Amino acid sequence: MKYPDLQIDWLRALVAVVDAGSLSAAAPLVHRSQSAVSMQIKKLENALGQAVLLRGPRHLEVTPAGAQLLGYARRMLELQSETQNAMFGPELAGRVRLGVPDDYASTYLTPVLRSFAGRYKGVEIELTCEQSTSLIPKIARGELDLALVSRDKPQRGQLLFQEPLVWVGTAQHEAWRRNPLPIAVYEAGSMARTAALSSLAARRRAYRIVYHSSSLAGQLAAVESGLAVAVFTRCSVPPHLQILQNLPSGFDLPRLKSMDVAALRSKVSLRSPAVDAMYEQMVRTLSPA
Repeated sequence: MKYPDLQIDWLRALVAVVDAGSLSAAAPLVHRSQSAVSMQIKKLENALGQAVLLRGPRHLEVTPAGAQLLGYARRMLELQSETQNAMFGPELAGRVRLGVPDDYASTYLTPVLRSFAGRYKGVEIELTCEQSTSLIPKIARGELDLALVSRDKPQRGQLLFQEPLVWVGTAQHEAWRRNPLPIAVYEAGSMARTAALSSLAARRRAYRIVYHSSSLAGQLAAVESGLAVAVFTRCSVPPHLQILQNLPSGFDLPRLKSMDVAALRSKVSLRSPAVDAMYEQMVRTLSPA
C-alpha cells in the first residue's frame, strides 16, 4: 500500500502552531504568513484524512491524532537538524549567558529556546531571570551576553515588539473599589512601578503602596490574596486574574503605555558564534512577521 507523503514543512508548521499556541504566533517561527501556515495544516490534515487541530475563536486544541503525530514530527525535525549539521558544517558549541525577566520567560523565551535547542545541541545556555533594570547593567558590564528586556531608553538594543501594561486584580475581592487604591509594586526603579505611580498621579487618584516585591510570584500573591491591584505585562496575566478595564464610573484606572521589548547584546559577546546564533534566533522568532 502506498501511503500519503507527510512533507517536512507540514510537520514543521504543526510543531510551530502547537508550541506558539496560535496560527498567527507560529507564522514568524516558520517565516510564512498566517494564511500559509493554515494552508500547510490543511494539507497535512487532508493527507492524514483527519484533523490534527481544533481551532476555536479563542483557543486551539490538539486532537488525539495530532498529539500522536506531534511526537514523531519533533523527532523528524530533530533528525533533519542533525543531518544538516553533519552534512553542512561542524556542530556549533559554546555558552550563552542569557537574561530575561520572569514575565517574559514563559511566553516569549520558551519558543526561542525550543527552536534554538533543536538546532544547536552543543550550546550551553546559562539563564538569569531578573527585572530589566537589573539585566541592562549586567549587559553593559559584560556579565551577560544577551538579554530580552523592556528597554529604558529609545534606540537601546534591537526592538522586537511592544508589550502592553495592564492593571490586574481579582473579581471576588474588587480591591479597585477601595480609597485610597491599594497597590503592589516592583522594586524602586522598575519601569512598571514608574508607569503605575506616574499614571495615578496624573489622574490624581489617591493610592497607597501596601506591598513591595521584586518577583512576579510575589506580585501574583499580593493580587490573588485581594491585598492589592498591580500593573503586569499582559503576557504574564494568568487566566484566573482579571484585567481591570471598563470599570464603573469613578473607579476607572488610567491607561498605561506599552513597553518596548528589545534584544540587548553585550560588546564582549560580539565574536561568539553561539551568541550570534541565539541573537538571530531571538530576532527571527519574536520580531513581527
